[in-house]
Amino acid sequence: MARLFEPLTMRDVALQNRIVVSPMCEYSSQDGFANEWHVVHLGSRAVGGAGLAFTEATAVLPEGRISPQDLGIWDDRHVATLSRITRFIHEQGCIAGMQLAHAGRKASTFRPWDGRGAVPESQGGWRPVAPSPVPFADGYAQPQALTTDGIAEIVGAFAAAARRALSAGFRVIEIHAAHGYLLHQFYSPYSNQRTDGYGGSFENRTRLFREVVDAVREVWPERLPLFARVSATDWEPGYWDIDQTVELARQLKPRGVDLIDCSSGGNIASAVAPLTPGYQVPFAHRVREEAGIASGAVGLITSARQADDIIGAGQADVVLLARELLRDPYWPLHAAHHLGIRVAWPAQYLRAAPDGTQARATVDMAI
Repeated sequence: MARLFEPLTMRDVALQNRIVVSPMCEYSSQDGFANEWHVVHLGSRAVGGAGLAFTEATAVLPEGRISPQDLGIWDDRHVATLSRITRFIHEQGCIAGMQLAHAGRKASTFRPWDGRGAVPESQGGWRPVAPSPVPFADGYAQPQALTTDGIAEIVGAFAAAARRALSAGFRVIEIHAAHGYLLHQFYSPYSNQRTDGYGGSFENRTRLFREVVDAVREVWPERLPLFARVSATDWEPGYWDIDQTVELARQLKPRGVDLIDCSSGGNIASAVAPLTPGYQVPFAHRVREEAGIASGAVGLITSARQADDIIGAGQADVVLLARELLRDPYWPLHAAHHLGIRVAWPAQYLRAAPDGTQARATVDMAI
């Protein structure tokens, strides 16, 4: 039996398999609103058989967007279009998840196909905020250091965003604390040069992350799972590393985090990661084994056998796929066939399915 297609239950949410659509920025919103692109992007991956599909990094405040075209959930008006997406995802037997994010000093940048670096205010940009007034790299804006009042506002914004996500029908929340965005900027000593209660020691640098988790968990129902994405290492000696990640995971588990999504890097522009297949899987394995919490593996996972081996070996509880699902939205259906597992196909696509495949019933699930 392929372990990749075993169901996974967390709290009151059951995933039909261990395949997760990783958050992938689409840079296609206006004023944070979801549109037809997002319906098709996320809906097609749900049709393709994934167990859980995450939105892209969704900004909890307008100034928390990576680019002016990022998805947002800082306004109650964002809920209606998002609800359309969650309804469709759930009708396919997939679970809808939302990643909540604040980009910090990496905010107000051009989307990839429009350029690089800071977007001027004359073109819709803004001055970003950060733990310390240190730009990410040449061409990026110098951020404004957050005051304690500003930090409290961001904590409240994450909680308010979680309430809206619940109203929109999402069943899993992931807090984005990786890839050099705001929460990562705070816990990494590379970007955090503060001398107050949010800087210096491990306890202080991770304080904002814990406060955000507590605020979100307070409003996010106990019956629904909460994930956190972390960068397990900065890929530079002397800064954030896997040992600190394991300790952080130990602290987050009793606060109500159910799974640590283990990515890496993104906070030091000059750092170089060893981009080999499954290069981040050891981080997920260590977190799972040493912190005693479920973990997710992500990064250069491309084949069905590779993904199944990760789950089968107990290195992670789920695999998160990004580029591979951009290449093939129906990767889960094809992976099942490759592994000799029969899974349900959408009735509309049965003419192309392997012999013996059953039709997937489309159900109107309560949200």
